[in-house]
Amino acid sequence: MVNVGSFDRTLRFVLGAVLVAAVFVPPLAAWVAPLGTWKYALTVWGAVMLLTAAMRVCPAYSLLGISTCRTGRSS
Repeated sequence: MVNVGSFDRTLRFVLGAVLVAAVFVPPLAAWVAPLGTWKYALTVWGAVMLLTAAMRVCPAYSLLGISTCRTGRSS
């Protein structure tokens, strides 16, 4: 079952890409360097956001009964 709509999917993809790239791209790495080991947690969070955007399924949405898809679409 798909529960991530197109706007939500785009937002997850963009934010996830920024969070993953933040550790590797020098200008962004300077911003996250003071976070210490928390920067790795941000990277994992970004990877999860990219995965949920690609799969169009959010486990948290499933547990909470939330769907950002239009009502007429089931796949």
